[in-house]
Amino acid sequence: MLLFPEDPQECFEFSAEAFNLAERLQTPVFVISDLDIGMNDWVTDKFEWDDEQKYDRGKVLKAEDLDQMDNFGRYLDVDDDGICYRTYPGTHPEKGAFFTRGTSHDEYARYTENGDINEQTLTRLVKKFRTASELVPNPIINLSEKQGSSGVIFYGSTSAAMYEAKDILNENNIEVDLMRIRSFPFNLDVWEFIENHDLIYVIEQNRDSQMRTLIMAEGGISAEKLRSLVWFNGDPIQAKFIAKKIYERESQQTLIT
Repeated sequence: MLLFPEDPQECFEFSAEAFNLAERLQTPVFVISDLDIGMNDWVTDKFEWDDEQKYDRGKVLKAEDLDQMDNFGRYLDVDDDGICYRTYPGTHPEKGAFFTRGTSHDEYARYTENGDINEQTLTRLVKKFRTASELVPNPIINLSEKQGSSGVIFYGSTSAAMYEAKDILNENNIEVDLMRIRSFPFNLDVWEFIENHDLIYVIEQNRDSQMRTLIMAEGGISAEKLRSLVWFNGDPIQAKFIAKKIYERESQQTLIT
């Protein structure tokens, strides 16, 4: 699970949310920052922590819950969402403990070499991944007034440059829809945005177009639909670079900036 903050403010917010997601989904969650956020000066609102906020520990069984159960299955998918119930150490004197290996196991944490059971376990994890897509932060989408316009996907610290680039494009009669991806796995909003556009520009500050590759792999999206606009000279990406590349593709003319 990945979270993509756009600035130090979201780094602060997403760091707390990562703990909630990690507990609820029972899996590591990475907050993916970048060089621009980590090393440059930013102006943000004062970070305010809500002392009443409580972590979402997810599906944790109490002693009384275990008393009502004949058998505790650490990997039983009771709610059909891929997430299993767990216990804290010492919750119950007799129930709730389990021992398992890092290799294949069944729903009761017992070691197995049964291929069918292993397939069921992996299928449950796919289901949990889909559940995670509904829990992680949604993308931020800004639609233009023009119907059928091209779309732009961006993430991380490219936000400021992208919004400025959109203003430059509007001044030159080019409108695009924007979607800032804030997390992975991608949820339905991401796929609908891609589906609704014939051409998507993917703005990235790395040589290898990692986000474009991830989108293609996860959604089976054709390479022709996703056009990379990459910037990797070490400086923060510039709005005029984004605007120039999109303008020239959309209008078949050269933009003088």
